[in-house]
Amino acid sequence: MAAESSFDVVSQFDRQELVNAIDQTMREVNARYDLKGTGSQVRLEKDAIELASASEFTLGAVRELLIQRAARRNLSPKIFDFLKVEQAARGTIRQTARLRQGIDQDLARQISKLIRDRVPKVRPQVQGDAVRVSGKNKDDLQAAIKLLREQEYPTPLQFVNYR
Repeated sequence: MAAESSFDVVSQFDRQELVNAIDQTMREVNARYDLKGTGSQVRLEKDAIELASASEFTLGAVRELLIQRAARRNLSPKIFDFLKVEQAARGTIRQTARLRQGIDQDLARQISKLIRDRVPKVRPQVQGDAVRVSGKNKDDLQAAIKLLREQEYPTPLQFVNYR
């Protein structure tokens, strides 16, 4: 009898890479002529990033810089959920970006249903903030991974524990 193979669909990121991307962003903000002296800051909190700057224009530049630095460190721009720009103290502008990590239950059910409909030989199971997909044939598991990569989801998906 063939052994059961499986993989997990998760949404996670390397926090240290995010810290490095923020450090690089701050280094460039302090060095760039157009951003020097604007009081721009990028602060990492537990599950969010706070951007602060003197104007909306410089805030947009810092935001784009952060996204570029994160992409260079293999972090998907989808991990950032930018909220509304708001006024802060002393005429500055502030924006918070929540960090997306984990697959919520609705998305997990959607992924599970899509796999069940299109690849009938594998069995998806929702396990907390991950989806485990198992089956006897590794080719069917590869087909499920390919199917999920073709879809567009609001959170980045990774495929781990493939065995």
